[in-house]
Order: sequence, then C-alpha cells, then structure tokens
Amino acid sequence: MTLNRTTDDVFLTTEEVLEYLHVNLRTVYRLIKAGKIPAVRVGRQWRFRRADLDAWLDNQRTSRAGETHTGEGRHKVLVVDDEEGIRDLLSRTLAMAHYDVDTTSDGMSALESIRNDGYKLVIADLRMPGMDGLTLIREVKQINPQLPIIIITGYSSESSAIEAVNLGVAGYLTKPVGIPQVLAAAAKALGVPAA
Repeated sequence: MTLNRTTDDVFLTTEEVLEYLHVNLRTVYRLIKAGKIPAVRVGRQWRFRRADLDAWLDNQRTSRAGETHTGEGRHKVLVVDDEEGIRDLLSRTLAMAHYDVDTTSDGMSALESIRNDGYKLVIADLRMPGMDGLTLIREVKQINPQLPIIIITGYSSESSAIEAVNLGVAGYLTKPVGIPQVLAAAAKALGVPAA
C-alpha cells in the first residue's frame, strides 16, 4: 500500500526552517515562544509542519496588504530585483521584521509603484535588464528626492559604488548579503531601531 503524502504532511527540522524562512535560530525560537508558528517537540529537536509555516507567511503578507505605515517601526518597502529568489528572500526577511513589503522585477514597474504607493524605502538590484539600478536611482530622486534607496548587488565595482553614493543612496550592500546586514541597512535608512 502506497501513501500519497501531501505538503500538509511534510515536517521540517529546525535547520530546514532556518533555510526555508531565511531567518536565524534566535528568530525561530522567538516565533515559537510567541506562538506565531506551531512546532512539535520530538526529543531534543523541534519539528515544523510546512503547511503551518506557509499559512503563517501568507497571514503575514495578508495582514500587511494595503498598509503604508501602521504603527511604530512598520514601513512600506519596495524590493526591486530581476531574480525571483532574491526578491522572495528579501520579502520574507523584511516581512518577518514587521515591514510591509511589495516586490517587482524591473525598474519601469518600480517607478510606477513608487509614483502610486507611498513607499518609505526602496531596495534595488544594481544590474537588471532594461533599466539598471543607477538609472532607477536617478528617476526615483526626481519623483521623491527624500525616498531612501539601498542598492544590493553581486557585481560591485568601485565606480558603480561611487556613483551610487554620489546619487545619494542610503546603503550599498554586496551579495551574498546576510539577513542582519539587510535589516541593519533598512533600519538605518529609515532611522528606526534595528529588528
């Protein structure tokens, strides 16, 4: 007899959850203690049902939809990157730190969103097809000169870093970038305590 396992039946170890949610161990323990994510203790290990984690992530996104600034420390952030994996990582990281996050894959749609949606911070890739990050910075500064922008790039050069700084970016991070770096740069750009 063969059992068909659904994703509801899939349990993750603590190490797998760290990778799945892209968070550190301390954050996972904080979420368990606060009752935010259900966990089952098996001996000295924790096990997490992936369906519960997905439901929690969906709830996090839904509860923040349509908000521009709700309460202390919660700001609306736009992530612009042509790599879906990077967008998802940054979105989850920032959402878990109580930011309201939208994502887009290119500069043109980013500009349209910025014109319409009251963002407090933009995090953008330097190299994207069509409009690159430096052009995006120039365009954003014409729309809203006060809007902080953080550049994250895997293709850093001294000249691009200097140009980005001269254009007034709030931060310039190189890939691979760690979660603490992203959260620290976002907090600094917004003038709020780091998560």
